[in-house]
Amino acid sequence: MSADVPIPEADESSQAPNDSTVRELAHIPAVEVITRASVMLMSAAAEKLGLAEDGEQYKDLDEARRLIEAYAGLLGAAQADLGVHRKPLRDGLTALQEAFREASLYPDEPGQGPGEKSGFRP
Repeated sequence: MSADVPIPEADESSQAPNDSTVRELAHIPAVEVITRASVMLMSAAAEKLGLAEDGEQYKDLDEARRLIEAYAGLLGAAQADLGVHRKPLRDGLTALQEAFREASLYPDEPGQGPGEKSGFRP
């Protein structure tokens, strides 16, 4: 490597969480962590589907597919532990799957769309 290449400095946002952050996470119930992760995945997928205001510029169905698959996988893995959160999270997945199908020029066959093979049971 050349001595002329500057090495970028890490900013605070790219550093690992400090010990106090990890300790705070230790007090959050697992279902809340799963729910927060679900909301993040749903929000990101909605953005990639172009559903946000002025969202057409961010539309990327390939990325949306990945996010919906990840979300469905998370729900499938956690379904026994979701309790009262199960139905709203499932409804969110269904809405994203429908939006994906509507946004696709060539929709997937039924059962073949993103997250439809995840094992999550309604």
